[in-house]
Amino acid sequence: MSVSVQSTVARKPAGKREVTRRRVIDAAAAEFAEHGYHGGSTRGIADRLGMKQGSLYYHFKSKEAALEEVCRVGVGEFADGLEAILHKEQNSTERLRAAVANHLTPLLDKSDYVRVFLFERQHLPRDQRGEVARLSRRYEALLRWMFEDGITADAFPPRLDSGHAVLVFIGACNMVAATYGRPAPEQLDELMDGVADLLLGGLLRR
Repeated sequence: MSVSVQSTVARKPAGKREVTRRRVIDAAAAEFAEHGYHGGSTRGIADRLGMKQGSLYYHFKSKEAALEEVCRVGVGEFADGLEAILHKEQNSTERLRAAVANHLTPLLDKSDYVRVFLFERQHLPRDQRGEVARLSRRYEALLRWMFEDGITADAFPPRLDSGHAVLVFIGACNMVAATYGRPAPEQLDELMDGVADLLLGGLLRR
């Protein structure tokens, strides 16, 4: 395989400082999702937390840094979730459905992160795009590994281009996020099944 899937290291329970920092990141995600990067402000983030604006600089040096962290957390959790899926004993169809769920389930409780990553990350200064781009490439590489493994297992068409499959997968999932925003749980279940069925019945059909 072109990608080696590394074992996921168990994380220690978050301490008080980490919990506080995540609350700040959550507030930044909500601010940018609601108002956009240019319409959002550090004052708006601070107001959501009930703290003084100056206190934010303990966590972020600038608004740009807050956007970078929101994007980094968003795409990093996509990749971590997919990596855990690829370690499970599942057939290729089950993995594909789990991967779709991993991409779309955050719309229920992390939709702000999804929207910011989709629509605001282009506002990052060039010198701050590196880490976000690296994490995006990691996620795409894991998806590509999944498709290539399915080809090897004779579950997906032998002539399938795994790179094209990754683009279609991400495009389909992101279109759901862009169109529905924060769907109800029962609606999201239908949407996830629909995306997986379209992929399995079309692009990935043997």
